Amino acid sequence: MNHRARRSRSPWRLFNALVSSFVIVTLLVAIPARTRAQDQIPIRVEVSLVMLDATVKNKAGQIMGDLKKEDFEVREDGVKQNIALFSRDELPLNVALVVDLSDSIGPFFGALHDASMATLSSLKSDDAVALFTFSTKAELRTALTKDKTAIADEFETFHAGGATNISDGIFIAAQYFLKEAPKGRRVIILISDDVSTLGGAHNTQDLVTEATAADVSLYNLKIPGDNPNSIYRPIIPGLMNIGKVVEQTGGEIFDVPNAAALNGVFQAMMQRIRTRYTLGYYTSANGAEGKPHKLDVRLASSFGSKGRNYVILAKSGYYFIP
Repeated sequence: MNHRARRSRSPWRLFNALVSSFVIVTLLVAIPARTRAQDQIPIRVEVSLVMLDATVKNKAGQIMGDLKKEDFEVREDGVKQNIALFSRDELPLNVALVVDLSDSIGPFFGALHDASMATLSSLKSDDAVALFTFSTKAELRTALTKDKTAIADEFETFHAGGATNISDGIFIAAQYFLKEAPKGRRVIILISDDVSTLGGAHNTQDLVTEATAADVSLYNLKIPGDNPNSIYRPIIPGLMNIGKVVEQTGGEIFDVPNAAALNGVFQAMMQRIRTRYTLGYYTSANGAEGKPHKLDVRLASSFGSKGRNYVILAKSGYYFIP
């Protein structure tokens, strides 16, 4: 310890030092500490930025695409937050395609290849795509890449067969995003007829929890599939509720009436994803609490009542990840 540090032990010098430290801490909130004089200890205060995406529709179901930051309100655990970040389609997009390879989807593989080629090619150069498939088991086929053509070409290698284990397919995609934590927005697109025939290792709440922790929204491209006897299949205990996961993560379900419509619906889904608003605020939540935090996104009172005059699709909560 140098002489200056020793002299600072006098009562008045200590008091002044404490006041100065308080000012330094106040000024450094949300700013990384810089190296100061050699006899001072750098101080850094961590501030966590919570980001969420939101799609807004009017009561007629039309997208409201010209909103401003001041039009939104965000509440965390009932407390109104100060929106510090606002954008639309400015952050890189990370997409996990989760494709059903069960027997019922086989007749749609050709149309899926063509639709994926057209849709993925419309993404920006900074956007990345990963590919997962599932039938009886789920697996990662291609890690996140900006080569969208390579992803689309994978569809030509698909072979149908096995049961339909949807829950594990979604779970490993959410788990992958949680582990890799790519910068930008994150979405999972489930391509399936949504007819589960195998419960898998994860239930609905597991999927909501994992998707929330990974900060990912689930979208569902629902294909009719070749299921002539599906209405006679018994209900298997433990099968996931896709609609609940979609709702709680702020995604949407897009129904595909037939193979000819697949390309148009796929592109409409991607356009919808691209027109979402991104909102961010700094939270004072403590990660040591180990609990989820509830989110409520709405428009200013001048737009009327949420649920009656407009609808907002956004995640309903988040987990603090230190």
